[in-house]
Amino acid sequence: MTSGKLFILSAPSGAGKTTLLKRVMADLPGLAFSVSHTTRLPRKGELEGIDYHFVSRDRFKIMRDQGQFLEWAEVHGNFYGTSRLAVLAQLAQGLDVILDIDVQGAAILRKSAVIPAASLFIAPPSVQELERRLRGRGTDSEETILLRLQNARVEMEAALDYEYLVINADLEQAIETLRAIIIAERSRGHRLPTGQPIEILSEP
Repeated sequence: MTSGKLFILSAPSGAGKTTLLKRVMADLPGLAFSVSHTTRLPRKGELEGIDYHFVSRDRFKIMRDQGQFLEWAEVHGNFYGTSRLAVLAQLAQGLDVILDIDVQGAAILRKSAVIPAASLFIAPPSVQELERRLRGRGTDSEETILLRLQNARVEMEAALDYEYLVINADLEQAIETLRAIIIAERSRGHRLPTGQPIEILSEP
């Protein structure tokens, strides 16, 4: 079986990454989402094992010290990490794995080159639009919004370190761009848009 491809996605909070991923993953077969471990509390509607694996700080540190994470980082005061074994198992099944991580974790993975990956950055059209979206969610305190905006400015400076940059100004266009990138990467790996390997038969 052909091994899958790892896709690293990063975006400032509020850029619309979650919406984009849900739409593309519902449309394209052969995609799997890597469920990260985090020490933050679940938000309303988030489910254990689907959105994140929610663990205590002590448990996270044990897993980190045992080398169980491909990468880990502290973001907004909480720890986030990617399970090494889970990602390798999904890739071995021929699935393309979507890894939703911050710019710190993405830089670590690119530098280590443990697993070849395509890196994508999803950005809002402007910081002003990002602020409008964050405030429109109505889920964060003023302090949290200001912190997210401050971090977003730093994160967007790292956008040019990624292979692909998707500006989420128009949702449908951004969805089509993300979908096209995944299909193009599959084509580079001699695979069909569905993710299945291309078998070229020679004439007898």
